[in-house]
Amino acid sequence: MRALAAWCVRRRKLVVLFWVAALIVVSLISHSVGSSYSNSFSLPKTQSTDALNLLKAVSPKVSGDVEQIVFATSSGAKVTDPAIHARVDQMLAKVAKVQSVSNIVSPYSTAGAGQISKDKTVAFVRVTFDKQAQNISNATAKTLVDTAKTADSRDLTVAVGGALAETTNKVALGGTGIGVLLAAVVLLLVFGSFFAMILPLVSALAALGTATGLIALLSHVMKMPQFASELTLLIGLGVGVDYALFIVTRHRQGLLAGQDVEHSIVNSVNTSGRAVLFAGVIVCIALLGMFALGVSFLYGLAISAALGVALTMLAAITLLPALLGFIGPKVLSRRQKTNLAKDGARVVGTGSTGFWPKWSDFIKNRPVVPAVVAFVVIVLVALPYFSLQLGSSDQGNDPAGTTTLQAYNMLSKGFGPGFNGPLQLVTEEHGPSDQVVLERVVKSVAAQPGVASIARTIVIPAKNGTSVALVDVYPTTSPQSSATTALVNRLRTTVVPNAVGASGLTVYVAGSTALYVDFAHVLSSKLPLFIGLVVLLSFLLLALVFRSLVIPLLSAVLNIFSIGAAFGILVAVFQWGWLGSVLGVNKSGPIESFLPVMLFAIVFGLSMDYQVFLVTRIREEWVKTGDNELAVRNGLAATGKTITAAALIMILVFGSFLLGGQRVIKEFGLGLAGGVLVDAVVIRMAIVPALMTLFGKANWWFPRWLDKLVPSIGFEQAEAEAEADEHGEQLQVPATVS
Repeated sequence: MRALAAWCVRRRKLVVLFWVAALIVVSLISHSVGSSYSNSFSLPKTQSTDALNLLKAVSPKVSGDVEQIVFATSSGAKVTDPAIHARVDQMLAKVAKVQSVSNIVSPYSTAGAGQISKDKTVAFVRVTFDKQAQNISNATAKTLVDTAKTADSRDLTVAVGGALAETTNKVALGGTGIGVLLAAVVLLLVFGSFFAMILPLVSALAALGTATGLIALLSHVMKMPQFASELTLLIGLGVGVDYALFIVTRHRQGLLAGQDVEHSIVNSVNTSGRAVLFAGVIVCIALLGMFALGVSFLYGLAISAALGVALTMLAAITLLPALLGFIGPKVLSRRQKTNLAKDGARVVGTGSTGFWPKWSDFIKNRPVVPAVVAFVVIVLVALPYFSLQLGSSDQGNDPAGTTTLQAYNMLSKGFGPGFNGPLQLVTEEHGPSDQVVLERVVKSVAAQPGVASIARTIVIPAKNGTSVALVDVYPTTSPQSSATTALVNRLRTTVVPNAVGASGLTVYVAGSTALYVDFAHVLSSKLPLFIGLVVLLSFLLLALVFRSLVIPLLSAVLNIFSIGAAFGILVAVFQWGWLGSVLGVNKSGPIESFLPVMLFAIVFGLSMDYQVFLVTRIREEWVKTGDNELAVRNGLAATGKTITAAALIMILVFGSFLLGGQRVIKEFGLGLAGGVLVDAVVIRMAIVPALMTLFGKANWWFPRWLDKLVPSIGFEQAEAEAEADEHGEQLQVPATVS
């Protein structure tokens, strides 16, 4: 790390030019090539995927996306009025010419029986494409919506619902700009220097600009969800600014201790930069651990987020030292430069005045009190977690004014919320006997509580005299309702098998709603493996870093508490509706199925960040003094302000994404902000130092045989050099620096 830092300072022009060139080249290439984001995912060995594969094999034209054009009358008109009928038919003739449209079922046709509401004020059209929504261009989606809207008039309102229509919703994507502005304000207040404020932002934004370009290019070779780049910005901005903040803070302390600019930069990268490196590696491990789930939808998210973190980490230990080399002592505030000239060099951060030294003394003298109080707070915040309901929020959560929300509300009013996400019975028939069995299944399903109605059976001829039958089933409850999930499970486990009996006929319960039920089930079943893998890998890495078994174990346990608190906050707001109007949540609903995996990976990684930064400084003090209580006290006093400032930046950056229009991004923003708040303020500033004080020398227990067996990653040398720096001793530094 010293050699790397020294090279970056000495070759700072080359380093800056490299990063600028990388940003420009990647941005230009990605802009010219464009992106190919896709929200598609496959779930092997599930009924929804098996049904889709059967339809693709028999008739690809009916296996594609299904959109619903919904129209409602006003001013006393009816959808059956001749003028309305003619206008809708004229519009549907245009829709039939839209690219990839393979079939249209009009409410005025025999096949569309049941698509007109009882009061004849609402009706809907089923439009089937020959491709899935993710394989249809945005231009086609816009053409569909615009064509449907041509039937709009004073007494007729038209809207389009479905996955394809949702891509046309113009919503605010997030609060990146506001997040940057808030981070700048906090940095300016913390540092009191324009240059110290701007450098962490420049470092983070240069890395993230390059990362978003690379993600757009990667979307052509692997599946990347549409919000992958935004999620990367969300994570990378908070992480990147924090990483740079820790290095800049350590550099300023070095300057105030009398080190020259070059020595201070090198020492900062060798200590805080080393912590940044290992913290970033842990975050990447946690994110890439999602590959263990075997769900392709998450691979793109894992790669994009890990790429963003990795580049911000690399920028913090290469670009930032180069920039610090350019500005020299200007990184200090005016007051600090005045005091340095007046009072001379001094070691800062571990004195007896100020809030953090006093708080550190309090924990040192009474460790039990803050630990107990903090645990009680965390338990109370995490309690809603036990009411967690996983699912997929439906289009009733879309922002006001969007065509999908209009369609959802009109369908709900005319038919019931379940018509926004019909289930589908799919089977392959081999003869009249199978048809009889299917009729029995349909009757059994229709008699179930929670089923509003069943559409007519659609039969598609197949090869060798067989055929595929489709039956749409409309629940009484919305797609995101837990009652709908229960209905899907009941149909699959009891109703359909009992009706089929010993006939041997396979009837799948499929459709988009059933697909999301399968998604939640697959992720839930593999979550323990994922958690175990991430915890084990991070435990091993921390054991190598700190040569301790107690500290990694303590970190893993406390990180689980952080994640529990994050989910408690999410459930209270998005599922229970607490403070929903304040935070822009217009409808309560389930937590997205993939959020536990993503949030666990990110919060676990970020929690390890603060643990590494805090314990690294405590270990430095332990090596220096050999007194555990004093080491914990001085380490907390030296890092408390920096860690809480870094946490505040993350909270503001993550919280700014609540201003976006996408519900899933809001969930990420609130979950991450809440997790960081609990972790950095309650756990790292109270529970960790209190427990480490109580554990005493046991914190640093590491079996001798294990110490000889595992490799050393060099923290001991960095700590010794840091101690020598603070005492003004001669350093053994690379020739390029000395």
